[in-house]
Amino acid sequence: MTSSVRPLLNRRLAEFGTTIFAEMSALALRTGSINLGQGFPDTDGPEEVREAAVRALRDGRGNQYPPGPGVPELRLAVAAHQERRYGLTYDPDTEVLVTAGATEAIAAALLALLEPGDEVVALEPYYDSYAACIAMAGARRVPVTLRPDGGRFRLDLDELRAAVTDRTRLLLINTPHNPTGTVLTREELAAVAELAVERDLLVVTDEVYEHLVFDGAEHVPLATFPGMRERTVTISSAGKTYSFTGWKVGWVTAPPALVTAVRSAKQFLTYVASGPFQYAVAEALALPDSYYADFRADMQAKRDLLASGLKEAGFEVFTSAGTYFITTDIRPLGESDGFAFCRALPERAGVVAIPNAVFYDHKDAGAPYVRFAFCKRAEVLQEAADRLRRLAP
Repeated sequence: MTSSVRPLLNRRLAEFGTTIFAEMSALALRTGSINLGQGFPDTDGPEEVREAAVRALRDGRGNQYPPGPGVPELRLAVAAHQERRYGLTYDPDTEVLVTAGATEAIAAALLALLEPGDEVVALEPYYDSYAACIAMAGARRVPVTLRPDGGRFRLDLDELRAAVTDRTRLLLINTPHNPTGTVLTREELAAVAELAVERDLLVVTDEVYEHLVFDGAEHVPLATFPGMRERTVTISSAGKTYSFTGWKVGWVTAPPALVTAVRSAKQFLTYVASGPFQYAVAEALALPDSYYADFRADMQAKRDLLASGLKEAGFEVFTSAGTYFITTDIRPLGESDGFAFCRALPERAGVVAIPNAVFYDHKDAGAPYVRFAFCKRAEVLQEAADRLRRLAP
C-alpha cells in the first residue's frame, strides 16, 4: 500500500517561499552589516505628521474600526492631492478607497479584476508581490522586460504591444519603477495609454514613488491621458513619501465601478487598518510644495552619494531617475551571479543588497544585477560606500 502527502501550500503559491527581503534582513542582523536591501528609511518623517498621529490617538479618533472606505478626512485629502498635483478630479465618497498600504491595494485590485486564465502584462523586473497576487487570482503573468540602454532601463514599446493577446485583461504598470529606478516618459506613457484604449484593457498603476523623481524628471499619472481615467486603478501610499513605512496607509483612486470592485476584495483582506494614522496622513497630504521639493533634493543627494561610492568600488551603475533604489551590474567586478554575490557581500564588505533576479521571471536576464537602497542617513551611506571600496579590482 502506498500513500502520498498532499503539499500544504497550494499550487498557485508553490513557487513563492520566504521573501528575499526576510532572508537578507536576517543576514544583515546576523553579520552586523549595513542593510541597503529593504526599502525603508532609517529616520522618521515630518514631526508635525507624527504629532498628528499622536493627537488622533489621544483624541480617540481611529482607535476603533474606521469606516471601510477609509476616514472621510483622508479620502478628501487624497482627492484634493490628485486634483492639485495632476488635475485629476475624484469624488472622495465613491472614487477613493483607503487600503493597508499599496501592497494590499495591489492584491485587492488584482483579486477583484482578474478571472482564472486571464493574462496580465507587467513590466519586468517587478515588485515581488505582483507575481504572487496574479497567481492567487489564478491569472497568468506575461512579463515585458525593461532592458539596459544608454545607462538606464528602457521599455520596448513594440515588445509591449506584442505581449497583448486576446486573453490579456490588464496591464500592470509601475512608474517610478522599482527596482530599476526608471521613470516612464510622457511619450512612453502616451503609447501605453493608446494601447490600453485600442485593446480595451484595464490598467493598474503603482505610483508609490510619485514624489521621488530626480534630475528634473516628471511623474505623469497614466490616468491623465485620453481614455484612461475610466479604465485605470491608480495606487499610491504614504509610506515612501512621508517616511512612515510602518503605518501602512495606501489608497486607490478610480471610477466608482472599479473602486467598488476593489473594495469587494479588500473588505475580506484586512477589512480596515491604520485608523489613527489615516488622520495623520490626511494632514501630511496637505503639506506645502516646499516639503516635496526638499524631500526630493535630500533623496537625490543621497542617491548621488551612494552612486559615487558604487562606481568607485567598480560597479556599473545605472541612472536612477526615481524611487529609493540604484541598480548595478556586478560583471565589471568579475561576478555574474547576483544571488551568490549578495549572500557573500556581508562577509566581504559588511553591506547587504538585493539580487535583482528575484524580480524576474526570466532569471538569467536579471542575474548580473544587484539593487541597493539609498533611503538612509548620509553617514550610513558614506560608511557603506567606504566598505564597498574593498571590492574594487
